[in-house]
Amino acid sequence: MTPAPVPHHRRTPRRARAVLALVPLLGIGALTACGGPAASASKGAPVRVSLSAANGVKTVQAGDKLQVSAEGGRLVKVVVTDPKGRRLPGGLGDGGRVWTSHEPTVPDTRYSVAAEARNAQGGTNTVKESLTTAQAGQLNKLVLNPGSQGATVGVAQPVSVTFDFPVTDKAAVEKHLRVTTDNGTAGAWGWVKDFSGKDRVDWRPKEYWRPGTKVGLRADLNGVDSGGGRYFAKDYDLNFTIGDRHVITVDLDSKQLTFTENGKEVKNIPFSAGRPDPRHSTWTGIFPLMAKEGTIIMDSGTAGPGDADKRTVRDAMKLTSSGTYAHAAPWDAGKAGRVNDGSGGIGLTDADADWLYSKVRVGDPFEVIGSSERGRAAENNGLGDWMVDWPQWQKKSALPSSS
Repeated sequence: MTPAPVPHHRRTPRRARAVLALVPLLGIGALTACGGPAASASKGAPVRVSLSAANGVKTVQAGDKLQVSAEGGRLVKVVVTDPKGRRLPGGLGDGGRVWTSHEPTVPDTRYSVAAEARNAQGGTNTVKESLTTAQAGQLNKLVLNPGSQGATVGVAQPVSVTFDFPVTDKAAVEKHLRVTTDNGTAGAWGWVKDFSGKDRVDWRPKEYWRPGTKVGLRADLNGVDSGGGRYFAKDYDLNFTIGDRHVITVDLDSKQLTFTENGKEVKNIPFSAGRPDPRHSTWTGIFPLMAKEGTIIMDSGTAGPGDADKRTVRDAMKLTSSGTYAHAAPWDAGKAGRVNDGSGGIGLTDADADWLYSKVRVGDPFEVIGSSERGRAAENNGLGDWMVDWPQWQKKSALPSSS
């Protein structure tokens, strides 16, 4: 009797698997990750792929540059994307053994990593992983001016960004700020210390804006370190339009204010400015209108000791952070156009103040000229970007000038 044939079992070769080794979950800046399936190599030993910070630290802190490295083969392609599908740019080095991001990682952001590797036998594997960076321990925030989306402002209005906390890496922040216009307006960023002591960066045009200009600000700051590990947690956008060309010339000597619209002189208004002494005289310079505040209580005591006089005034038009206003001053009605006898502001009759208040908009320049014991106001006392000439302004940028 013929023995029964012995069943033959075909041995299936073991499929090689590429491994993406994630860092342990350590520290505030550690990454959390969940792995996906890896494609099989057709032949040869698997390539080990590991993830770390570019500076060699295994725990990848938020803000570090990401590094993907291969052991036992080479990386063919690495793609790292955020939830919006934006790639974290990077490049291969060391003969394909290392991929390093060109930009730092962003705090509290989930990244998808796809790494394709090839071993010495030509086998390829693709591993997909996801990782989330931890929240930043410290945040910086900012305030934009103009403060209203879609606002119409005057021809002297700068794009102004004021930061809650000091910005020690000004170049890193400035390179993520971009101003666009619909007519190629020339301008530059400049850093100043705000009157409140905060860091501020303004973009002002070389000359007054052209009426009708559409202006946009894009601040791609999400994940940018403003210095000392204090990050921004979002991006910012602002759009506004430039209105008619209003220029308000305030002559301290003639005591006449001239309102000009689109190059045409519309009205001359008599006024009374500050008394001609070092404490009360009115500042000179170019003052973009900061705000129209309506009726306020004005304390002349801010001009100095011995001037504690509080009055309710209407049509308050703010020119400086220190408290210079153009406003209705009925008590000076008889002095308007004849004598400067105020506490440093620009006093108008009720009727003239009503008229001017109805015409001006935020960003309109008040050009104060003539004799003043106090002279020119400091560039940070309000929106004083126009207090310096163009070459000086360009030097205030943290980046090399392009012009």
